[in-house]
This record gives sequence, C-alpha cells and structure tokens, in this order.
Amino acid sequence: MTDPASPDAAGLPAVETLDGPAAVRAVDAFRLVYAEAFAEPPYGETEADVALTFDRFRAEAAHPAFRAALARTATGEPAGMALGTTLDLRSGWWDPYVAPADRHRTFCLLELAVRAPHRRRGLARRLHDALLRTTDADRSLLTVHHAATPARAAYHSWGYRTIAEADPWGNGVHAVMSLERRR
Repeated sequence: MTDPASPDAAGLPAVETLDGPAAVRAVDAFRLVYAEAFAEPPYGETEADVALTFDRFRAEAAHPAFRAALARTATGEPAGMALGTTLDLRSGWWDPYVAPADRHRTFCLLELAVRAPHRRRGLARRLHDALLRTTDADRSLLTVHHAATPARAAYHSWGYRTIAEADPWGNGVHAVMSLERRR
C-alpha cells in the first residue's frame, strides 16, 4: 500500500508498505539501502555482514506478522526502508525486556535506514509511521547502536524511551528502546 501523502509537491519519495512475500520480491531494493546505510560509521558493515543479514531476510519475511516499508523516488530508485515483525512466542535478544505473555502485543522494529541523499527530510519518520500503521501492537521495541546519535535522538523525539543498554550481537552497546502505543 502506498502512503497517500507521498510523493508530495516537494518531490519526496513515495512510501509503500509490504507484507513478507512482497518484500521478498523487492529484496534487491532492501539490500541496496541496507548495504549503503550500514556501511557507514558507527556500523561499518562489510559485504559479508550484509550477506549474512540477507541470508536471514527470507526466513524473517516468511513470518506471518512480518511487515516492511520501502521508499522509492519518482524514478523508482530505493531511498529508504524499514522492517519489523510482531514478536509472538519466539525467543531472541528481547527476552529480558518483554514477557512471553506480552510478545504478541509487541512489534519489533528490526531495521530502519535511509540513503544519504534522502536524509534530514523526514523520510525515516514516514517509513517508521507507515510500518507501525500495519500493526495494532501495543508497543514497539527496537535497538539502536549507542554511537548512532542522530538515530537515537530521532527515536527519542518520536516518543521512544531507553529501557536498557545491551550488546546482543557483540558489536557494541545498543540502546534498547520502547514506544508505548496504547490508544
């Protein structure tokens, strides 16, 4: 589904939400955005890191609650992306922060990235909001690298609060952040 507010007169990229099968069909666009954005500091991901991430992509996308948002320019060039899923009963890095009984009500923002030429124009927020509109979960949970100061500041300005700090993947301290969405 395409965000009805985009693209607008300012030429902002259009944001489309996708389920798992549609995201798999667009995997090259997601990979391009991810590889470019996460090669930058503080992440420094290599081609091998990207390959590992996208080896898991099909499995994540097969989960019935998986959702994605993809932004493209008027010429079809990928500009940004967001991925997420409801936790349900699966275990993972979130175990200390979400009780098993609450997992089905918790949406995990797995990735959010915008290519450099499209930053500082509100695209990350539009991707985030489009993705969260696909779920009725009570809360959203994410991790963000502690050294990613602009991303952490953005999440705080969107209402997230830091609930812990952890190093779940052995690549540096991450803030574990939560957004309560009860309406």
